[in-house]
Amino acid sequence: MDNPTICENCMYYDYDYDYGYYVCLMELDQDEMERFLRNQFTNCPYFRYGDEYKIVHKQI
Repeated sequence: MDNPTICENCMYYDYDYDYGYYVCLMELDQDEMERFLRNQFTNCPYFRYGDEYKIVHKQI
């Protein structure tokens, strides 16, 4: 099972072409954003496994 502290596996972690790097798409409050930027955001309550196949299947 994937570790929910790994942002790369989260469906809310996406590449922003305007900024040129990956960002969290969730509306984090100031404290959450600071922990996210310091790479200390553990046990994220917003984590959802980013299964692209499941997302596409729902769109069909």
